[in-house]
Amino acid sequence: MHQLFSPFNLASLPLVNRIVMAPLTRARAPDDVATETVALYYTQRATAGLIVSEGTPISREGQGYLFNPGIYTPAQIAGWRLTTQSVHAVGAKMFAQLWHVGRVSHPSIQTDGIDPVSASSKTAQGAMAYGVKDDGTPGMVATTKPRQLATDEVARVVQDFANAAANAIEAGFDGVEIHGANGYLLEQFLNPLVNDRDDEYGAAAMDNRLRFALEVVDAVVARIGRERVGIRLSPYGRLFDMPLYDDIDATYTALVAALGERRIAYVHIMDQSGYGMGDKASGPTVSDRIQDLLRAFRTTLPETALILAGGMTRERADKMIDDGVIDLAAFGQPFISNPDLVARLRNGWPLAEPDRSTYYGGDARGYIDYPPYAAQA
Repeated sequence: MHQLFSPFNLASLPLVNRIVMAPLTRARAPDDVATETVALYYTQRATAGLIVSEGTPISREGQGYLFNPGIYTPAQIAGWRLTTQSVHAVGAKMFAQLWHVGRVSHPSIQTDGIDPVSASSKTAQGAMAYGVKDDGTPGMVATTKPRQLATDEVARVVQDFANAAANAIEAGFDGVEIHGANGYLLEQFLNPLVNDRDDEYGAAAMDNRLRFALEVVDAVVARIGRERVGIRLSPYGRLFDMPLYDDIDATYTALVAALGERRIAYVHIMDQSGYGMGDKASGPTVSDRIQDLLRAFRTTLPETALILAGGMTRERADKMIDDGVIDLAAFGQPFISNPDLVARLRNGWPLAEPDRSTYYGGDARGYIDYPPYAAQA
């Protein structure tokens, strides 16, 4: 029997189904504070078992997009509280995705126009941030050369994650998802071809590359408890100038094993093959490799749920859950234009196509005005 619509116990947190709304950057928060419109957007989609918020910057330094609701000021905490209360009223649970973009930023986004910081001194070639253009208007801007974090600064960034986690719980979130995917700060430490450090966080040894990610997890767990902590990872991802390297499998297998020892709530894997930036060589595809990794991860995650996102369909979700490969299925872009996605999947109703021109920034159009299927029938 298909289990996608069955309840699930996520580290003692009851979910009404196994459908996850994946994090989606929408840049609809003036002053970087969640508004009533943001609350409505999430509440429309709160028939999912679990909602993971859009990337929520842990500090101004960690921001790479304008108009993203952060989680580091009292106003931001208060702004998110309306969203979490509204989502809970419908029945979903909600985690805040804690985000530090590292080098995927721009001085126009940073305080006083300073350079972004990173594990690395290397520029993310071809990457774009959502900042202030030369004409003073918001838009996509090329990332600039980052300043490599000094060794004695790393602990401060770790504490920024822990502080943001505590703020998220104060704002009413059920937990947090540490953003370790998509070429952002944690992955800038993990990738040996990006990490050009020569200290205890450097690329010379795998344990050193893993150190920052595990320090962040440990600090967040110490602050809010393991059962409230998840992490997102993207093995074989190539977004924002993340080159492939020889020991990807070994790196993520070691990292996930360490996470399993910590018994956190979940590991959320992002399959980026749909972005067209994966390995083009002959042989196994990116999705094939990720499937193999998921099966390997299972053996080291006795108390930790597995979530997969990326190119998810009802059929794929059913099969992977029924086969025991994953516990929860995350849907991203389909939730943009289908606020009633759970009902559409359950009933086999067609999915509405999104207006891609309204993905980032703007007003209510393309954000809260997509009708449910029943309203169109």
